[in-house]
Amino acid sequence: MENNKNKTNKEIQIEVPNDEMQGRYANLAVITHSPNDFFLDMILLAPNTPKARVQSRIIMTPENAKQLLIALNENIRKYEATFGQITPRTPGNGNGPINFPIPQGQA
Repeated sequence: MENNKNKTNKEIQIEVPNDEMQGRYANLAVITHSPNDFFLDMILLAPNTPKARVQSRIIMTPENAKQLLIALNENIRKYEATFGQITPRTPGNGNGPINFPIPQGQA
C-alpha cells in the first residue's frame, strides 16, 4: 500500500487571456527540429491560394514534444472510444481537404 503522505498534488491554474480565448484555426502543421528544440508551425492553408499563413509557432524541448505525443495519443484514443474511428485523409490524392503539395518537415 502506498503512503499517501508522500504524494503531493500540485494544482496548476492556467489563465487564458481574452484575446486568446477564441483560438486560431489551423489545418496543417509543419514540424521541424534541431538537436535541442522542436518547432511546430500551425498553418492555415486555404484552397487556391499561393501562400499559407502560420497562425502560431510553438517551440518546445524534445522531452515536452514527447509528452505532447503521449497526451495526443491518449486523447485520440478517448475521442475514438466515444465518437468512432478517425480516418485520416491523405492530402493531394483527391480525398483530402487540399489537393496540392504539402511542405515537408525535417525529421
